[in-house]
Amino acid sequence: MIPQEIIRRKRDGAELTAEEIAFVIRGLTSGAVTEGQAAAFAMAVFFQGMTMDERVALTRAMVDSGVTMVWPDLPGPVLDKHSTGGVGDNVSLMLAPAVAACGGYVPMISGRGLGHTGGTLDKLDSIPGYRSQPDNELFRRVVADVGCAIIGQTENLAPADKRLYGIRDVTATVESIPLITASILSKKLAAGLDGLVMDVKTGNGAFMPTFELSAELAESLAEVATGAGLPTTALLTSMDEPLASAAGNAVEVMNAVAYLTGEHRGARLHEVVVALGGEMLLLGGLADSIEDGWARIDAAIMSGAAAETFGRMVRALGGPADFVERARDHLPAAEIVRVVASERAGFVAEIDTRAVGVAVIRLGGGRTRPQDAVDHAVGFSDLAGVGARIAPGEPLGTVHARTEAAADAAQAALLAAYRLGDEEPEVTPAVVARFETESSGP
Repeated sequence: MIPQEIIRRKRDGAELTAEEIAFVIRGLTSGAVTEGQAAAFAMAVFFQGMTMDERVALTRAMVDSGVTMVWPDLPGPVLDKHSTGGVGDNVSLMLAPAVAACGGYVPMISGRGLGHTGGTLDKLDSIPGYRSQPDNELFRRVVADVGCAIIGQTENLAPADKRLYGIRDVTATVESIPLITASILSKKLAAGLDGLVMDVKTGNGAFMPTFELSAELAESLAEVATGAGLPTTALLTSMDEPLASAAGNAVEVMNAVAYLTGEHRGARLHEVVVALGGEMLLLGGLADSIEDGWARIDAAIMSGAAAETFGRMVRALGGPADFVERARDHLPAAEIVRVVASERAGFVAEIDTRAVGVAVIRLGGGRTRPQDAVDHAVGFSDLAGVGARIAPGEPLGTVHARTEAAADAAQAALLAAYRLGDEEPEVTPAVVARFETESSGP
């Protein structure tokens, strides 16, 4: 088989065979398929789509490009959650330790920033010493001892996806349901899970901005996961505003620590953490009902058990032993910290969430090329949410930047992203819908 012929067939709308898809994915892993060919393949899929059989084949080929983990000695269920990407979405940092505190085991394999959205791995890389890409032995040991480990893909876990992920980020091929489905599920299937909860974002800051497209993605994920024998539930959650009151890397980690310790716990963020955690406990048989799952997650957070587990995870993966207690002292900080005051009074009626994410990238907190370094210190904090009442001169948020010029640009972008109105808007729930499927077995 020849890569360009397979690309041509997909470009022209043909349904690829499992063998053709496997050939491309093997080439991605070995280097026989060039970066240009991989980009062309992704673009062809973006425009032509894939049948469900193709999506299953693509997912399985990505799983087969590396090793699949098994967890025979753990006394509890192996569970995970994955978000399709948002702005201010630091849920994983609180959710994994909360589920672990309830008896689950969470080997969470996360990604870097993609498009305008932040990446959990980039956030964790802001913690000094944290080994976000440990070897499999350390990964296994931390999961077994602590109950959770949030890491990036190792060289052995779905390596083809790792390469394609970086190419999609910079070739405008992120918003493809087949590619998103295969990318997410290949990592999760390689992790050897007993249950998966998907957080599918919808709204102006999501890759799938409409409810219809988000629902289509949720259904695609559920059907492909079912075909692979992985019990999966999907929640649609709103991304019409940043989920946390911070957007960036270190600023989101600080926000997560403040949440875990009770210093500051945003209501919408808490709603999503509890909803996802309850679903994970229900899938793993650790809760008798969804309401019981919610209550158990809430208790783990409120009691400080989740914070204690998070601190143990950071320490076990090489971070500071006192990180939870002294996070501000350990995290990188930008030279310029500027409060952005509103130019008028009113209620926050709308936020262009995607624009906030793009502004973080322009500050240096994201990438425009796969090889770009990320500045972990920059971003926004103290962001006002939809429905907040703002007086003239009161802050909409705080900019963290390296230079005055960068702070000026970020301030202008933040002001442009916010629309204030005279009437208090109706605030939509953070959790919009729920999709459930049952595994069809291996």
